Amino acid sequence: MSNLIVVSFPEEHLAFDLRAALVKLQTQYLIEMEDVVIVTKDAAGKVKLHQAVNLTAVGAASGGFWGMLIGMLFLNPLLGAAVGAGAGALSGRFTDLGINDQFMKDLAEHFQPGCSAVFILVKKATPDKVLEGLEQFKGKGKVIQTSLTKDEEQGLRDFLEA
Repeated sequence: MSNLIVVSFPEEHLAFDLRAALVKLQTQYLIEMEDVVIVTKDAAGKVKLHQAVNLTAVGAASGGFWGMLIGMLFLNPLLGAAVGAGAGALSGRFTDLGINDQFMKDLAEHFQPGCSAVFILVKKATPDKVLEGLEQFKGKGKVIQTSLTKDEEQGLRDFLEA
């Protein structure tokens, strides 16, 4: 079972720095994340999701390949690639993996302009080593929501909000 953790920051760059630190910890096998998304709210109040993977681009590339392959069978690979890329991009655009996009947008509507948050879907982790690796964020963020146990959530709050 995965756990959702949402941490907000008063500045955008801190959310991007946290994501980079989490990815580094993942390469060290200290945390396994299903999804990590940064949500920002600009001065005009517009909410933007910064996904780790652009599903539209992945769908277009995959669709283009399969379209070209099928087009080669019918002696028109360029048309097949174009149709496949368009269909792949469209399907990628409407695919939602990991954390629900609408949930993130709804929660971000309550943010102050200029703020950001990191939505992390954690599959498993070694908590003590992860917190040690995130020492630079101590006292800089605020835990908004988690699906952790009360004790785990309080430990995270104590660490980030100290």
